Amino acid sequence: MKEFTLLEIIKRLQQLLVSMFALLVVTFIIGRVLPNDPVGAVGGELADPAAFEAMRQKLGLDLPVYQQFWIYLTSLLHGDMGTAILTGNPVTQDLAQAFPATFELATFAVIISTLIGVPLGMLAAFYRDTWIDQFARVISLVGSSIPVFWFGVVGLVIFYATLAWVGGPGRVDTYLDGIVEPKTGLLLVDSLLEGDTETFWNAVHHIILPACILAYSAMAYITRMTRSFTLEQLNQDYVVAARAKGASSTRIVTRHLLPNISVQLITVLAISYGNLLEGAVVTEIVFSWPGIGQYMTNALMIGDMNAILAGTLIIGAIFMLLNFISDLAYLMLDPRTREATV
Repeated sequence: MKEFTLLEIIKRLQQLLVSMFALLVVTFIIGRVLPNDPVGAVGGELADPAAFEAMRQKLGLDLPVYQQFWIYLTSLLHGDMGTAILTGNPVTQDLAQAFPATFELATFAVIISTLIGVPLGMLAAFYRDTWIDQFARVISLVGSSIPVFWFGVVGLVIFYATLAWVGGPGRVDTYLDGIVEPKTGLLLVDSLLEGDTETFWNAVHHIILPACILAYSAMAYITRMTRSFTLEQLNQDYVVAARAKGASSTRIVTRHLLPNISVQLITVLAISYGNLLEGAVVTEIVFSWPGIGQYMTNALMIGDMNAILAGTLIIGAIFMLLNFISDLAYLMLDPRTREATV
C-alpha cells in the first residue's frame, strides 16, 4: 500500500506540472493578443517609427509567437522572469516585494473566515431550521452575492471615514512607512521581530478591515460547506448511537464529527485560501494595498506582459499547490481512500 501511495503521489505531481505548463501556455497566448501595446508604454506615443521598431526587436516582439514562448520558457527555467516595464526592475524583485503583502492579507483573512465559518456552519446544522440556521443562510447568501469592492467602499466610508475605528488605505500610516526593516516582508512579523509595537498595532489597525472584507466571501463558502458536511454526519449511525448513550454535544463534535469532516474541511480551506489569494486583487485596489494584485493591475494597464505572466504563474502555482497538498491530505487521512486505491 505504501508503494501504491508513492505512485499516486508521483501521478498527482505529474498532473500538477502539466497543469502549470498549460497555465503558462494559455496565459502567454492571451498576453500576446491583448490590445495593450508594451512598446508604446516604453517608448511613448511621440516616439518615431524607428524607435518603435528598435524597441520591438529589443523586447523580442518581432519574432513569431512560438519563438517568443520558447525564449520566455528557457529564461523562466533559469529563474529569469524578465524585466518589468512598469518599474524597470527584474520581475522577481518586484514580486518578492509585493507578494508578502498579499500573503499576509490572505492569511489573516483565511484565519478569520475559518474561526467564524466552521463553528457557524456546525451550529446551523445542529439547530437546523431554527433562527440560527436561517441567520447562517442569510449571511452566506449575502457574502456570496454582493461584490467585494462594494463592501470595501462601504466599509471605508463607515468604519474609517465616519467612525474612525480602523486605519485607512495602505499597510500603515505614512509616517511609519519604511521604518521597519523588511526581513520577511510580512509587516506584522517584522515589526514584532524588531520589537516595534507601535508599528505592529498600527499595521493591525490597517489590516483588520480589508482582511474582514476579503474573509467574508470565504466565510460564506466555508459556512455553507461545513453545514452540509455536518448535516451528512448527523444522520450517521455512530452519531445517533452517541446521542442515545447520552453524549454531550461538545463530545459529539470533538470526538466524532470533527475527525470525520476534517478531511473535507481541509479541501475546502485549501480552495478558500487559493481563492483569497486570487480575489485579493479587488480588495488591494480599494484599500491601496501594495500587494501582487495591485501590482498586476497596474502592469495590465500598460501591457507589461512580463509582470502579468509572472504574477499569474505565481498565483496559479500556489492555487494548484494547495489543491495538490489537500489531495495528499485526503489520501493520507482518509482510510477509505487508501483502501480504494489498493
